[in-house]
Amino acid sequence: MLILAADVNAAPVSFEREKDPAFLRKAATLLESENRRLLREVADLRARVQELSSGVPAQLGMREAELERQLALRNKKLFGRSSEKRKGGDTESADTREPQTGHGPREQLQLKQVERKHDLDVQDRVCTQCGGQLQEWTDKFEDAEEIDVVERQYLLVQHKRKKYRCSCGGCIETAPVPPRLISGGRYSTAFAVHVGLAKYGDHLPLERQVKMMRRLGLQIDSQTLWDQINALAKVLEPAYARLRAYLMLKAVLAADETHWRVMDSDKLRWQVWTLCAEDAVYYQIEDSRSAAAARSVLGDYAGKLVCDGYSVYKAIKKQDGRYEIVHCWAHVRRKFVEVDELHHGSCTEVLDMIGELYAVEREARDGPPEERARLRRERSAAIVQRIHDWALQQRALPESPLGKAIAYLGAMWEGLQRFLHDPMVPIDNNAVERALRGVVVGRKNHYGSRSRRGTEVAAILYSLVESAKLAGVDPDAYLRAATAAALAGDTVPMPHELATA
Repeated sequence: MLILAADVNAAPVSFEREKDPAFLRKAATLLESENRRLLREVADLRARVQELSSGVPAQLGMREAELERQLALRNKKLFGRSSEKRKGGDTESADTREPQTGHGPREQLQLKQVERKHDLDVQDRVCTQCGGQLQEWTDKFEDAEEIDVVERQYLLVQHKRKKYRCSCGGCIETAPVPPRLISGGRYSTAFAVHVGLAKYGDHLPLERQVKMMRRLGLQIDSQTLWDQINALAKVLEPAYARLRAYLMLKAVLAADETHWRVMDSDKLRWQVWTLCAEDAVYYQIEDSRSAAAARSVLGDYAGKLVCDGYSVYKAIKKQDGRYEIVHCWAHVRRKFVEVDELHHGSCTEVLDMIGELYAVEREARDGPPEERARLRRERSAAIVQRIHDWALQQRALPESPLGKAIAYLGAMWEGLQRFLHDPMVPIDNNAVERALRGVVVGRKNHYGSRSRRGTEVAAILYSLVESAKLAGVDPDAYLRAATAAALAGDTVPMPHELATA
């Protein structure tokens, strides 16, 4: 259902992120109807103003101006460009760097180096001055670099398993073959890892991979590729379970969710629920955005949960949730940026103060927790109090954009102050939004999943691939190591464990 007049407890519609054509058409129809209603109301108010001979009452004038602001804001959400940058810039987001005009060659420390020597053709070994024969100048070269590419190859490996027998005729043994994901299968574990990483790391749909493989001579179909990543996800399920258990013990977690499509389902629009820490991220795809789905993801988590204003997190907390809610200053800032875009300068003061908060965070970013706690106590606490005082001094209609932004600030106020008292709590939940980028890019490329099992495979492989990136581990190397451990019957490592090994 499209929410046109959201309150502080409702989930806002993000037109910037929405890519579903059917949803956008419906949104456009509803917004156009709402725009016509607002225009009629504005026209009616103007007619009433003209009839008044004693001047325009203040409240009526405010209402007329507010309706025009609502109309402009809704038109911008539907048709405007997506940006959180203010026109005049601010402390938190302004980019003061000089424009980059180019860059020199980058160091390529990880590339294998190949040396190729080049000779002059025989007919060119003649002096241009005297016509004499040119002789090679030993160990003298003019160097130049070039980055080249070696095309990937698919090989048909013939495994010759030697057989051994005893002269007594009572025993015959055969050398073992390397373990495979599918017993008796034709494809190696490295091939399955390659397909899984291409889809969930590089966002290549299976049909696109089929075309790429056929160009290199491998005749294959998308069902075969699906069988490989399905088997890969099955053996990696223990790592996925361990990853969730590891995150449940974190003192601070960030949570967020985004939509996901499931084609073979009565309910097309599912949700990717996300839990994120500094070195790991966990995804779980559920068929709704309900409290039951959130409870399934959060379980009995008892730490500090950094989240936006979605009411489900607060509802679970009120019922029996053991976690402490921490709210996000970036979401607050976005509310005031929207207002400032409509009436430039109306929110300059509060946006500058929020920018000061982020300036303190940048100063404390690389220091120890004790230093961050000191800076927040000595500087950030006073800035937060100034923001509170500013909000109390404002006069705005409750249904105006400014009124709604201030109401959102008030509703989140308790959670917004928690970062002041714990140096390990971040000022916002931007980390989990960054962790969702891979999922969103994948959704744009392969449109979601075909079935419930597809959502499970996607959640497992996205969790492990994105966690490897956060832990600073090569996803390909991690998936290979984890798969080898699983097939050997060993404990399947998590990405951060390989990073510290």
